[in-house]
Amino acid sequence: MVLQNFFALLAGLLLGPLRGGAAVGLYLIAGAIGAPVFAGAAGGFAYLLGPTGGYLFGYFLAALCAGLIAGRPRLDKALSRKRLILAVAAGFLVVYVPGVFRLKLALDASWARAFGVGFLPYLIGDILKGVIAVLIAPRLRRAVADKTGG
Repeated sequence: MVLQNFFALLAGLLLGPLRGGAAVGLYLIAGAIGAPVFAGAAGGFAYLLGPTGGYLFGYFLAALCAGLIAGRPRLDKALSRKRLILAVAAGFLVVYVPGVFRLKLALDASWARAFGVGFLPYLIGDILKGVIAVLIAPRLRRAVADKTGG
């Protein structure tokens, strides 16, 4: 279980689609040029093309997607619980679509194998991370709105 997807999701929820996507994009660029920011303190462009590279691209999509659904934090606008849950669920989903797809291609595996190896083992952990995101995001969004002036 990693926290990278959790923080990519939070970037979109807290900063909105553009700033959140930019934050995750900078993280990916840092890793691509060799900074040891990926799982296992790895980095390098080849890592992006490896079996887990689809998940990394999915982190960027998660920040964009969650940010689009949640919108930018504003002082005068509270985010409904339903909309927040939708943003979190969609954010996690868009991590897995390119992730499982790239895993399938890289391992030359069947869809069932790729799904069984690249999705199912992480489902419970991601549900827990999603619950935590739903619980903490409203307060963090208010803090971001206070600091940025909404």
